Amino acid sequence: MRAEIVMIGTELLLGQIVDTNASFLARQLAAIGVDVRRKTTVGDNLDGIASVIRNALEQSDIVITSGGIGPTVDDKTREAVAKATDQKLIMDPHLLRQIEAFFNRRGLVLGENNKLQAYVPENAIPIENPVGTAPAFIVHFNGSVVISLPGVPRELYHLTENNVVPYLRKEFDLKTIIKTRVLRTSGIGESNIDRMIGDLEHSKNPVVGLAAHPGSVDIRVSATADSLQAAEKILDDMESEIRSRVGDIIFGVDSDTIEQAVVNHIAQSKRKLAVVETHTGGQLATRLTSVPSGLDILVNALVLSLKKTGARFFPGSAMNPELTEEYAEALARQIAEELGCDIGLAVIGDEDPDVGPFSERTGNTYIGIYASGHSVCRHIQIGGIAHDTRTRIINFAFEALRTFLIA
Repeated sequence: MRAEIVMIGTELLLGQIVDTNASFLARQLAAIGVDVRRKTTVGDNLDGIASVIRNALEQSDIVITSGGIGPTVDDKTREAVAKATDQKLIMDPHLLRQIEAFFNRRGLVLGENNKLQAYVPENAIPIENPVGTAPAFIVHFNGSVVISLPGVPRELYHLTENNVVPYLRKEFDLKTIIKTRVLRTSGIGESNIDRMIGDLEHSKNPVVGLAAHPGSVDIRVSATADSLQAAEKILDDMESEIRSRVGDIIFGVDSDTIEQAVVNHIAQSKRKLAVVETHTGGQLATRLTSVPSGLDILVNALVLSLKKTGARFFPGSAMNPELTEEYAEALARQIAEELGCDIGLAVIGDEDPDVGPFSERTGNTYIGIYASGHSVCRHIQIGGIAHDTRTRIINFAFEALRTFLIA
Protein backbone atom coordinates (compact mmCIF):
# COMPACT_ATOMS: atom_id res chain seq x y z
CA MET A 1 0.00 0.00 0.00
CA ARG A 2 1.22 3.48 -0.90
CA ALA A 3 0.60 6.49 1.32
CA GLU A 4 1.14 10.23 1.33
CA ILE A 5 1.14 12.47 4.39
CA VAL A 6 -0.20 16.00 3.95
CA MET A 7 0.72 18.49 6.67
CA ILE A 8 -1.52 21.55 6.69
CA GLY A 9 -0.70 24.89 8.30
CA THR A 10 0.95 28.13 7.28
CA GLU A 11 2.81 28.09 10.60
CA LEU A 12 4.65 24.97 9.40
CA LEU A 13 5.79 26.71 6.22
CA LEU A 14 6.99 29.71 8.23
CA GLY A 15 8.98 27.48 10.57
CA GLN A 16 7.08 28.74 13.60
CA ILE A 17 6.48 25.22 14.89
CA VAL A 18 8.40 21.98 14.46
CA ASP A 19 6.57 19.25 12.54
CA THR A 20 6.59 16.14 14.72
CA ASN A 21 3.28 14.74 13.47
CA ALA A 22 4.64 13.61 10.11
CA SER A 23 7.43 11.52 11.63
CA PHE A 24 4.96 9.92 14.04
CA LEU A 25 2.54 9.08 11.23
CA ALA A 26 5.35 7.70 9.06
CA ARG A 27 6.47 5.37 11.86
CA GLN A 28 2.92 4.19 12.50
CA LEU A 29 2.32 3.50 8.81
CA ALA A 30 5.66 1.75 8.33
CA ALA A 31 4.92 -0.52 11.27
CA ILE A 32 1.89 -1.96 9.47
CA GLY A 33 3.61 -2.33 6.10
CA VAL A 34 2.41 0.86 4.42
CA ASP A 35 4.95 2.50 2.11
CA VAL A 36 5.02 6.28 2.64
CA ARG A 37 6.02 7.70 -0.73
CA ARG A 38 5.81 11.41 -0.04
CA LYS A 39 5.16 14.08 2.55
CA THR A 40 3.74 17.43 1.49
CA THR A 41 3.31 20.61 3.51
CA VAL A 42 0.76 23.19 2.40
CA GLY A 43 -0.48 26.45 3.90
CA ASP A 44 -3.98 27.37 5.02
CA ASN A 45 -5.34 27.97 1.53
CA LEU A 46 -8.50 26.19 0.37
CA ASP A 47 -7.56 25.75 -3.28
CA GLY A 48 -3.98 24.83 -2.41
CA ILE A 49 -5.04 22.15 0.07
CA ALA A 50 -7.64 20.73 -2.31
CA SER A 51 -5.09 20.55 -5.13
CA VAL A 52 -2.54 18.72 -2.97
CA ILE A 53 -5.14 16.23 -1.74
CA ARG A 54 -6.48 15.60 -5.24
CA ASN A 55 -2.96 14.94 -6.53
CA ALA A 56 -2.16 12.66 -3.57
CA LEU A 57 -5.32 10.61 -4.13
CA GLU A 58 -4.30 10.02 -7.73
CA GLN A 59 -0.93 8.58 -6.70
CA SER A 60 -1.55 6.90 -3.35
CA ASP A 61 -3.91 4.39 -1.76
CA ILE A 62 -3.93 6.22 1.55
CA VAL A 63 -3.74 9.96 2.18
CA ILE A 64 -3.51 11.23 5.74
CA THR A 65 -3.88 14.93 6.50
CA SER A 66 -2.90 16.65 9.73
CA GLY A 67 -4.29 20.00 10.81
CA GLY A 68 -6.86 22.44 9.56
CA ILE A 69 -10.00 20.90 11.11
CA GLY A 70 -10.28 23.28 14.04
CA PRO A 71 -12.95 25.97 14.63
CA THR A 72 -11.18 29.04 13.23
CA VAL A 73 -11.57 30.77 9.88
CA ASP A 74 -8.19 29.52 8.64
CA ASP A 75 -9.15 25.87 9.20
CA LYS A 76 -9.85 24.84 5.60
CA THR A 77 -9.17 21.09 5.53
CA ARG A 78 -12.71 19.72 5.79
CA GLU A 79 -13.86 22.05 3.01
CA ALA A 80 -10.79 21.19 0.90
CA VAL A 81 -11.36 17.43 1.27
CA ALA A 82 -14.98 17.88 0.20
CA LYS A 83 -13.84 19.87 -2.81
CA ALA A 84 -11.14 17.36 -3.77
CA THR A 85 -13.59 14.44 -3.55
CA ASP A 86 -16.54 16.23 -5.22
CA GLN A 87 -18.78 16.21 -2.17
CA LYS A 88 -20.63 18.78 -0.10
CA LEU A 89 -20.25 19.38 3.61
CA ILE A 90 -23.04 18.27 5.90
CA MET A 91 -23.70 18.61 9.60
CA ASP A 92 -23.34 15.33 11.50
CA PRO A 93 -25.76 15.51 14.47
CA HIS A 94 -23.91 12.80 16.38
CA LEU A 95 -20.62 14.69 16.14
CA LEU A 96 -22.33 17.89 17.25
CA ARG A 97 -23.67 16.14 20.37
CA GLN A 98 -20.19 14.79 21.06
CA ILE A 99 -18.68 18.28 20.80
CA GLU A 100 -21.41 19.74 23.03
CA ALA A 101 -20.78 17.03 25.62
CA PHE A 102 -17.05 17.78 25.57
CA PHE A 103 -17.74 21.46 26.36
CA ASN A 104 -20.35 20.66 29.00
CA ARG A 105 -17.98 18.34 30.88
CA ARG A 106 -15.53 21.22 31.20
CA GLY A 107 -18.08 23.91 31.99
CA LEU A 108 -17.29 25.78 28.77
CA VAL A 109 -19.57 27.69 26.45
CA LEU A 110 -19.99 26.19 22.97
CA GLY A 111 -19.43 28.90 20.38
CA GLU A 112 -20.97 28.97 16.93
CA ASN A 113 -17.55 28.45 15.37
CA ASN A 114 -17.09 25.25 17.38
CA LYS A 115 -20.22 23.85 15.76
CA LEU A 116 -18.44 24.03 12.40
CA GLN A 117 -16.30 21.10 13.53
CA ALA A 118 -19.36 18.84 13.27
CA TYR A 119 -19.40 19.36 9.49
CA VAL A 120 -17.82 16.60 7.39
CA PRO A 121 -17.94 15.59 3.71
CA GLU A 122 -21.29 13.99 2.90
CA ASN A 123 -20.10 10.38 2.58
CA ALA A 124 -17.42 10.58 5.27
CA ILE A 125 -16.97 8.10 8.10
CA PRO A 126 -16.77 10.29 11.23
CA ILE A 127 -14.25 9.58 13.99
CA GLU A 128 -15.11 10.92 17.44
CA ASN A 129 -12.32 12.72 19.24
CA PRO A 130 -12.47 11.93 23.00
CA VAL A 131 -9.38 14.04 23.78
CA GLY A 132 -10.29 17.21 21.86
CA THR A 133 -13.01 19.14 20.06
CA ALA A 134 -12.01 18.39 16.47
CA PRO A 135 -13.55 15.15 15.17
CA ALA A 136 -11.60 13.36 12.46
CA PHE A 137 -13.11 11.71 9.39
CA ILE A 138 -12.44 9.23 6.59
CA VAL A 139 -13.49 9.64 2.96
CA HIS A 140 -13.31 6.95 0.26
CA PHE A 141 -12.72 8.22 -3.26
CA ASN A 142 -11.95 6.31 -6.47
CA GLY A 143 -10.42 3.34 -4.65
CA SER A 144 -8.31 5.46 -2.32
CA VAL A 145 -8.97 6.85 1.13
CA VAL A 146 -8.24 10.21 2.74
CA ILE A 147 -8.11 10.40 6.52
CA SER A 148 -8.18 13.86 8.11
CA LEU A 149 -6.76 14.21 11.62
CA PRO A 150 -6.35 17.20 13.97
CA GLY A 151 -2.99 18.90 14.13
CA VAL A 152 -2.71 18.90 17.92
CA PRO A 153 -0.09 16.16 18.53
CA ARG A 154 -1.80 14.62 21.57
CA GLU A 155 -5.07 14.29 19.66
CA LEU A 156 -3.42 13.02 16.48
CA TYR A 157 -1.41 10.40 18.37
CA HIS A 158 -4.49 9.11 20.20
CA LEU A 159 -6.67 8.89 17.11
CA THR A 160 -3.93 7.31 15.00
CA GLU A 161 -3.18 4.55 17.48
CA ASN A 162 -6.77 3.83 18.54
CA ASN A 163 -8.72 4.47 15.34
CA VAL A 164 -6.66 4.94 12.21
CA VAL A 165 -4.23 2.02 12.48
CA PRO A 166 -6.95 -0.52 13.40
CA TYR A 167 -9.14 0.82 10.57
CA LEU A 168 -6.36 0.53 7.97
CA ARG A 169 -5.46 -2.99 9.11
CA LYS A 170 -9.05 -4.12 8.69
CA GLU A 171 -9.94 -2.13 5.57
CA PHE A 172 -6.88 -3.13 3.56
CA ASP A 173 -6.29 -6.52 5.22
CA LEU A 174 -2.81 -5.46 6.33
CA LYS A 175 -1.01 -8.37 7.91
CA THR A 176 2.59 -7.33 7.29
CA ILE A 177 4.66 -6.34 10.32
CA ILE A 178 7.64 -4.01 10.00
CA LYS A 179 9.77 -3.99 13.13
CA THR A 180 12.80 -1.75 13.62
CA ARG A 181 15.67 -2.15 16.06
CA VAL A 182 18.30 0.53 16.61
CA LEU A 183 21.81 -0.48 17.68
CA ARG A 184 23.43 2.50 19.38
CA THR A 185 27.14 3.32 18.99
CA SER A 186 29.31 6.19 20.11
CA GLY A 187 32.84 7.44 19.60
CA ILE A 188 33.22 6.12 16.05
CA GLY A 189 32.48 7.72 12.71
CA GLU A 190 29.79 6.69 10.27
CA SER A 191 32.31 5.88 7.54
CA ASN A 192 34.22 3.55 9.88
CA ILE A 193 31.08 1.58 10.67
CA ASP A 194 30.20 1.52 6.98
CA ARG A 195 33.53 -0.16 6.23
CA MET A 196 32.71 -2.90 8.72
CA ILE A 197 29.14 -3.66 7.67
CA GLY A 198 28.81 -2.04 4.23
CA ASP A 199 27.78 -5.28 2.54
CA LEU A 200 24.96 -5.75 5.05
CA GLU A 201 23.51 -2.41 4.00
CA HIS A 202 22.55 -4.03 0.67
CA SER A 203 20.27 -6.50 2.47
CA LYS A 204 16.63 -6.39 1.35
CA ASN A 205 15.15 -7.94 4.48
CA PRO A 206 16.10 -6.81 6.95
CA VAL A 207 17.06 -3.36 5.71
CA VAL A 208 20.20 -2.01 7.39
CA GLY A 209 21.05 1.68 7.44
CA LEU A 210 23.15 4.21 9.35
CA ALA A 211 22.02 7.46 10.97
CA ALA A 212 24.73 9.83 12.19
CA HIS A 213 24.31 12.18 15.15
CA PRO A 214 26.83 14.44 16.93
CA GLY A 215 29.36 12.03 18.40
CA SER A 216 27.27 8.92 17.80
CA VAL A 217 25.93 6.69 15.04
CA ASP A 218 22.80 4.54 15.01
CA ILE A 219 22.63 1.28 13.09
CA ARG A 220 18.97 0.88 12.15
CA VAL A 221 17.70 -2.59 11.23
CA SER A 222 14.14 -2.98 9.89
CA ALA A 223 12.57 -6.40 9.32
CA THR A 224 9.41 -7.24 7.38
CA ALA A 225 7.42 -10.35 8.27
CA ASP A 226 3.94 -11.76 8.68
CA SER A 227 4.19 -11.88 12.46
CA LEU A 228 5.99 -10.08 15.25
CA GLN A 229 7.78 -13.30 16.24
CA ALA A 230 9.12 -13.79 12.70
CA ALA A 231 10.24 -10.16 12.53
CA GLU A 232 12.05 -10.45 15.86
CA LYS A 233 13.86 -13.57 14.61
CA ILE A 234 15.08 -11.72 11.52
CA LEU A 235 16.27 -8.83 13.70
CA ASP A 236 18.02 -11.17 16.14
CA ASP A 237 19.95 -12.87 13.34
CA MET A 238 21.09 -9.59 11.81
CA GLU A 239 21.99 -8.09 15.19
CA SER A 240 24.19 -11.11 15.92
CA GLU A 241 25.98 -10.68 12.59
CA ILE A 242 26.52 -6.96 13.16
CA ARG A 243 27.81 -7.48 16.69
CA SER A 244 30.23 -10.14 15.46
CA ARG A 245 31.78 -7.49 13.21
CA VAL A 246 31.70 -4.30 15.25
CA GLY A 247 32.11 -5.76 18.74
CA ASP A 248 31.78 -3.60 21.82
CA ILE A 249 31.21 -0.30 20.03
CA ILE A 250 27.49 -1.04 20.42
CA PHE A 251 26.59 0.31 23.84
CA GLY A 252 22.81 -0.17 23.74
CA VAL A 253 19.62 -0.77 21.81
CA ASP A 254 16.70 1.48 20.81
CA SER A 255 16.23 4.19 23.47
CA ASP A 256 19.39 3.37 25.45
CA THR A 257 21.77 6.29 25.98
CA ILE A 258 25.53 6.28 26.35
CA GLU A 259 25.32 8.02 29.73
CA GLN A 260 22.95 5.33 31.02
CA ALA A 261 25.35 2.64 29.83
CA VAL A 262 28.19 4.32 31.74
CA VAL A 263 26.14 4.79 34.90
CA ASN A 264 24.86 1.19 34.81
CA HIS A 265 28.36 -0.22 34.50
CA ILE A 266 29.73 1.88 37.37
CA ALA A 267 26.71 1.17 39.57
CA GLN A 268 26.93 -2.58 38.97
CA SER A 269 30.57 -2.59 39.99
CA LYS A 270 29.69 -0.54 43.10
CA ARG A 271 32.22 2.15 42.30
CA LYS A 272 32.08 5.94 42.52
CA LEU A 273 33.02 8.63 40.02
CA ALA A 274 34.40 12.17 40.23
CA VAL A 275 34.44 14.50 37.23
CA VAL A 276 36.11 17.72 36.22
CA GLU A 277 35.17 19.38 32.92
CA THR A 278 36.57 22.62 31.56
CA HIS A 279 34.79 23.50 28.31
CA THR A 280 31.57 21.53 28.27
CA GLY A 281 29.64 23.83 30.56
CA GLY A 282 28.63 21.19 33.09
CA GLN A 283 26.64 19.33 30.45
CA LEU A 284 28.55 16.11 31.04
CA ALA A 285 27.56 16.07 34.71
CA THR A 286 24.01 17.09 33.80
CA ARG A 287 23.64 14.13 31.47
CA LEU A 288 25.10 11.75 34.04
CA THR A 289 22.68 12.86 36.74
CA SER A 290 19.66 12.90 34.42
CA VAL A 291 19.50 9.09 34.28
CA PRO A 292 18.60 6.59 37.04
CA SER A 293 21.42 6.00 39.55
CA GLY A 294 23.43 8.89 38.12
CA LEU A 295 23.33 10.83 41.37
CA ASP A 296 24.27 7.69 43.28
CA ILE A 297 27.53 7.02 41.44
CA LEU A 298 28.67 10.66 41.05
CA VAL A 299 30.48 11.93 44.15
CA ASN A 300 31.39 15.35 42.76
CA ALA A 301 31.55 17.25 39.49
CA LEU A 302 33.53 20.42 39.05
CA VAL A 303 33.19 22.89 36.18
CA LEU A 304 35.95 25.44 35.78
CA SER A 305 38.27 26.88 33.17
CA LEU A 306 41.47 25.06 32.29
CA LYS A 307 43.69 27.78 33.72
CA LYS A 308 41.97 27.51 37.13
CA THR A 309 42.53 23.77 37.43
CA GLY A 310 46.17 24.24 38.46
CA ALA A 311 45.42 26.36 41.53
CA ARG A 312 42.49 24.11 42.44
CA PHE A 313 44.15 20.71 42.13
CA PHE A 314 47.93 21.34 42.16
CA PRO A 315 48.55 24.36 44.43
CA GLY A 316 52.22 25.10 44.88
CA SER A 317 53.16 22.49 42.31
CA ALA A 318 55.30 22.95 39.23
CA MET A 319 52.57 21.32 37.16
CA ASN A 320 51.01 23.96 34.94
CA PRO A 321 47.57 23.68 33.31
CA GLU A 322 48.05 22.77 29.67
CA LEU A 323 46.33 20.82 26.92
CA THR A 324 48.37 17.63 27.05
CA GLU A 325 47.73 13.95 27.63
CA GLU A 326 49.94 14.03 30.73
CA TYR A 327 47.97 16.84 32.34
CA ALA A 328 44.58 15.25 31.59
CA GLU A 329 45.70 11.98 33.19
CA ALA A 330 47.17 13.78 36.20
CA LEU A 331 43.95 15.73 36.66
CA ALA A 332 41.82 12.57 36.53
CA ARG A 333 44.06 10.86 39.08
CA GLN A 334 44.10 13.88 41.37
CA ILE A 335 40.33 14.38 41.54
CA ALA A 336 39.79 10.68 42.19
CA GLU A 337 42.36 10.51 44.98
CA GLU A 338 41.33 13.83 46.52
CA LEU A 339 37.69 12.78 46.77
CA GLY A 340 38.36 9.14 47.57
CA CYS A 341 36.69 7.88 44.40
CA ASP A 342 37.35 4.73 42.42
CA ILE A 343 37.21 6.55 39.08
CA GLY A 344 38.32 10.00 37.98
CA LEU A 345 37.34 11.63 34.69
CA ALA A 346 38.89 14.84 33.38
CA VAL A 347 37.68 16.45 30.15
CA ILE A 348 39.84 19.40 29.19
CA GLY A 349 40.02 21.25 25.92
CA ASP A 350 40.15 24.35 23.82
CA GLU A 351 37.63 26.84 25.23
CA ASP A 352 37.68 29.20 22.24
CA PRO A 353 34.14 29.49 20.81
CA ASP A 354 35.59 30.08 17.34
CA VAL A 355 37.09 26.61 17.02
CA GLY A 356 35.31 23.36 16.34
CA PRO A 357 34.82 20.49 13.89
CA PHE A 358 33.31 22.75 11.24
CA SER A 359 35.50 25.82 11.65
CA GLU A 360 38.77 26.73 9.95
CA ARG A 361 40.63 26.22 13.23
CA THR A 362 40.55 22.78 14.82
CA GLY A 363 40.39 22.56 18.59
CA ASN A 364 41.66 19.81 20.85
CA THR A 365 40.16 17.86 23.72
CA TYR A 366 41.91 15.47 26.06
CA ILE A 367 39.93 12.93 28.06
CA GLY A 368 41.82 11.71 31.10
CA ILE A 369 40.58 8.61 32.91
CA TYR A 370 41.87 7.07 36.13
CA ALA A 371 40.68 3.83 37.72
CA SER A 372 42.21 1.03 39.79
CA GLY A 373 45.67 2.58 39.80
CA HIS A 374 45.79 2.95 36.04
CA SER A 375 45.27 5.98 33.85
CA VAL A 376 44.73 6.60 30.17
CA CYS A 377 44.09 9.55 27.92
CA ARG A 378 42.09 9.87 24.71
CA HIS A 379 42.74 12.76 22.35
CA ILE A 380 40.19 14.05 19.85
CA GLN A 381 40.59 16.98 17.51
CA ILE A 382 37.46 18.77 18.64
CA GLY A 383 37.29 21.85 20.82
CA GLY A 384 35.15 24.90 21.39
CA ILE A 385 31.91 25.51 23.21
CA ALA A 386 29.23 25.37 20.51
CA HIS A 387 26.23 23.17 21.37
CA ASP A 388 26.89 20.39 18.84
CA THR A 389 30.60 20.51 19.63
CA ARG A 390 29.95 19.94 23.30
CA THR A 391 27.57 17.08 22.48
CA ARG A 392 30.26 15.42 20.36
CA ILE A 393 32.90 15.84 23.04
CA ILE A 394 30.68 14.45 25.80
CA ASN A 395 29.66 11.44 23.72
CA PHE A 396 33.31 10.70 22.97
CA ALA A 397 34.17 11.11 26.67
CA PHE A 398 31.44 8.73 27.77
CA GLU A 399 32.50 6.17 25.18
CA ALA A 400 36.16 6.48 26.20
CA LEU A 401 35.19 5.92 29.84
CA ARG A 402 32.90 2.99 28.99
CA THR A 403 35.46 1.15 26.87
CA PHE A 404 38.20 1.76 29.46
CA LEU A 405 36.05 0.28 32.22
CA ILE A 406 34.96 -2.81 30.28
CA ALA A 407 38.43 -3.60 28.93
